[in-house]
Amino acid sequence: MARIPQQRWQIAPETPELAQQISLSTGLLPLVGQVVVNRGIENTELAHIYLEPETETLPSPLDEFPDLAGSVELLQEAIADGEKIAICGDYDADGMTSTALLLRALRHLGADVDYAIPSRMKDGYGINERIVKEFAENGVGVILTVDNGISAYEPVLLAIELGLSVIITDHHDLPEKLPPADAILNPKLLPVLSPYRGLAGVGVAYILAISLAKSLNQIQGLTSSLLELFTLGTIADLAPLVGVNRRWLKRGLRQLPNSQLAGIQALMNVAGVDEAQKQLKPDDIGFRLGPRINAIGRIGDPQLIIELLTTDDQGIALERAMQCESVNSERRRLCDRIQIEAIDLVENTPIPWQQQRVLVVIKENWHHGVIGIVASRLVERYGVPVFIGTYEDEGEDHGVKIRGSARSIDEFNVFDALNYCDELLDKYGGHRAAGGFSFEASNLTSLKAKLSEFAHQCLEPHHLKPLVKVDAIAHLSQINQELYSQIDGLQPWGIGNTFPVFWTPNVTIIEQRRIGKNRDHLKLVLQEENTETIIKAIAWRWGEYCPLPDQVDIAYKLQENHWQGVTNIELELVGIRPTTENKTIKTQIKKPVIKPQAESLQTQLEIKTLLEPQVLKGQFAYQGKTYACSLWRSLDELRIKNPQGKVLAVKKGDRTGLLGKSRDDAKQIDVTKEPYFQLIKTAMATLNS
Repeated sequence: MARIPQQRWQIAPETPELAQQISLSTGLLPLVGQVVVNRGIENTELAHIYLEPETETLPSPLDEFPDLAGSVELLQEAIADGEKIAICGDYDADGMTSTALLLRALRHLGADVDYAIPSRMKDGYGINERIVKEFAENGVGVILTVDNGISAYEPVLLAIELGLSVIITDHHDLPEKLPPADAILNPKLLPVLSPYRGLAGVGVAYILAISLAKSLNQIQGLTSSLLELFTLGTIADLAPLVGVNRRWLKRGLRQLPNSQLAGIQALMNVAGVDEAQKQLKPDDIGFRLGPRINAIGRIGDPQLIIELLTTDDQGIALERAMQCESVNSERRRLCDRIQIEAIDLVENTPIPWQQQRVLVVIKENWHHGVIGIVASRLVERYGVPVFIGTYEDEGEDHGVKIRGSARSIDEFNVFDALNYCDELLDKYGGHRAAGGFSFEASNLTSLKAKLSEFAHQCLEPHHLKPLVKVDAIAHLSQINQELYSQIDGLQPWGIGNTFPVFWTPNVTIIEQRRIGKNRDHLKLVLQEENTETIIKAIAWRWGEYCPLPDQVDIAYKLQENHWQGVTNIELELVGIRPTTENKTIKTQIKKPVIKPQAESLQTQLEIKTLLEPQVLKGQFAYQGKTYACSLWRSLDELRIKNPQGKVLAVKKGDRTGLLGKSRDDAKQIDVTKEPYFQLIKTAMATLNS
C-alpha cells in the first residue's frame, strides 16, 4: 500500500478584496497579491514599500540606539590615542562575519586591533573571565564584543574592575540584569516597531562600523565590503528578513556576485555559486556559502574564517576556502552518520515519542558541534520537538555529563521547556525555536519525564506532524514564467518573509522515479484533474515513499530549472495529502450538520477553520465607555478600540501589546496590568459569547 509523509496543513485565509487592491496598485498578479497580504501587508502603501524597501525613510541609527554615539566616541578616542582594541566574537557564522567586519573596519580606520573567539569545545559560548584576563595582560584598553556579551555579567564586571572599557554589541534576548558595560548596542533594547529590531549580531556590528567611519570621514572604500559581510552573516544566521535587514540585503545580494573581497570570491568559487548571476539568492548563502562557514565553527578553528574574510591575498583566500570545503565535507559525513544512527534509535529501540510528545535522543560518540543540525532534520521528519545529546566525560571530579541541542515546532517553546527543567540542568540557553543544554547523565531519566510533562501542557496529538504552511490555492495552468518572476521579485526569502507555498487539489502523478546518489529523492511528472496541463516536480528526501498514490493534493514552491539552454518552471513538493481529505472537507461544508466523530481530528480542525469567520467583531461597555473589539484569527491578534480612536493590539500569549492610533506611533505596554488586563478579559468574553 502506498505511503505518504504524515503532515498537517495550515492554509492562509483568502482575502480576495485586499489582494485585488494590491494587484491593481502594484501590477502584481492577484495570486502574488495574496502572497503579499499573507506577509502582513495591510494596505497598498505598505505593499509599495515592501516591493521597494529603499523608498522608505529610515530613522538614523544614532537616534534609535541610545549608546551608539557614546560607543563611537569611545572608539574614536582609542584610535586617536593608539589604545589597543580587542574584539571577542563567536564561533557561528554571525559571530565570525561580525568579527571579520569590525576587524576590516577598524584596521581601515587605523586602529590597533586584535581578536579572540572562544573555543566551542573548551569554553562554550561567549566572552569569559579567561579571555578578559588575557586581554588585560596583553595591554588591551577597549573590549568590543560581537554577537555575545549581553548575558556575560561576571566577565564584563571583571573587565571593568581591571580598568578596561567594554562595548557590547549583541542581539540575543536580554537578561534580567544587564552587564555593567560602558555601552550596550542591542536591538532588543529598541521599541518593538523599530526597523532595526530584527538585526543579527553582524547587523549591529555593521551599524557601529559605518557610524564610526562616517564620524571620522573615512567611509569611502569601506561600505561595499562591510555590506557584503553583513549580507553573508545575516542570512547565515537566519535573521528575520524584515525592516533594515530586508532593505540592506536586497542591495547586498545584488552586490555579492561582483565582490572585491578575495575571501568571498574564493568561497563562491569552491561552493559552485554562479558569479555570473545578476544577484545571489538567500539559498546561495543559506545552502552553499553559510554551511561552509558554519562548519568551521562547529568542528574546526574559527581563525580560518577570520583569515578568509579579512585577507586581500587571493592565494591565501583560495587556500582557506579549500580548507572550508574539506571541513564542510567532514561535517556532512558526521551529520549523515548521526542522522542514520538517531533514526535507528528512534524506530528500532523504539522511542515512544508520540506518547511522550517530545523526542529525546542520546548516544555516545556523537560530535556535539553538529547534533543541532541533526535535531533540525529530525524535527522535519517527525514533526515533534527534538532534544538530542551526547556524553562527555568531565573527569573524576565532575563525572559523566550529557551536552546537547534542541530544535522545536511552532507550538513548543524550547527556552520555556529548558527553564521548566531548571533543577535538572547544569547550563542552558536559547530561545523559542532552539537551545543548548548540559546536565548530569544520572538525570537523564528524570529529564525525559520532565520534558514530556511540559510537552503535554502545550501540545496535542494533532500537533505531532510536520507543519506545512500554505499561501493560496493555484491551478497548474497558472504556473508560468510571469508568476515565477513576480515571486522572485519579492526576494529575499527567509524567516519573517517565507518562500511562498501554493497548493493544487486533485493532481494525478503520471510518472515518478527515485533519483540521486542514494536514490533518496523523487522526480515526478504531474497533471491536474480535468486539464491538459503537465508539469515536472522534485520531492527532496521522499525516495522512501515511492511509489506515491496516483491521485493526491500537493503543496509546493516554484523553482527555475536550466537545462541545455532551456529554462522551465518546475515544482518543489513540500506537502502531500490524499485527495479524499479535501473532498471530505468540501462535502462537510455543504451539510447543515457536521459529524466530527466520523472524521479524523485533523479533518475536524480543518473543517472548523474553514467554517469559522476569520475576524470576530463585537462591542462592550467598560467603566461607562463603549469599546469596539475584534479578533483576527489569521494573526492571532486581539484589537480593542476606545472612543478616542486609540487601538490596543495584543497577540495571543504575549505579555506586551501596542497602544496607539496607528502602528507607527504605537507604544509598547504591559497588558498584564490594569486596566488593560480587565479590558482584554471583557473583550474576549464578548467575542466568545
